[in-house]
Amino acid sequence: MSTSTTALSSRAAIVVALLAASYVAAQVLADVASLRIVDIFGKAIDGGTFIYPITFTLRDLIHKAAGKRVARALIVTAAIVNLFMAGLFWLVSELPLVAGSGVTSELFADVLGPVWRIVLASIVAEVIGELLDTEVYSAWVKRFGSDKQWGRVLVSNTAALPVDSVLFALIAFAGTVPGSIVWEIIYINIAFKGVVTVLSIPLIYTIKPAVVVADG
Repeated sequence: MSTSTTALSSRAAIVVALLAASYVAAQVLADVASLRIVDIFGKAIDGGTFIYPITFTLRDLIHKAAGKRVARALIVTAAIVNLFMAGLFWLVSELPLVAGSGVTSELFADVLGPVWRIVLASIVAEVIGELLDTEVYSAWVKRFGSDKQWGRVLVSNTAALPVDSVLFALIAFAGTVPGSIVWEIIYINIAFKGVVTVLSIPLIYTIKPAVVVADG
């Protein structure tokens, strides 16, 4: 009696590991950078926007390389890591400070002490946006198979990015900063993420799909 399993070659496993590590790292860096809203050419943009958009394409690459279940598991894992990071920063910020330990130590809580509203916004937007990306990507593959791979990235990201941007900005900043700035953050985020999506499309052609083999 034979069974079908998804198997990855050692080389493919290394590629998946590198993509997964890059995905989680980008999520963490984006969460930290999002604590600061910067002015770019007179427009408000949260710092996380410079790194976060690539996570959607990395998710697409992982989906192609290892399958939908792995992509879903990675999304949840990244959310847990971000929550753990925020909890760790909070704990370190609350512990007694050693006098004379230096400016960096003294300012740690002011800089990295978690703003729980932003942490929550990041996690909610990430999970919903990336899971939506997963479903749209999967539907595209079912419809077109190995054809039109550019569409996997373009369509799935186009569906997910506005949802992610709106959720994050509203949960994180609505009521604490002027509404005009919140909406400015939203449309700048969507525009910037859209550019990153288009530029990253060729990457999907560099990844080989998961290999399904039969064990006799």
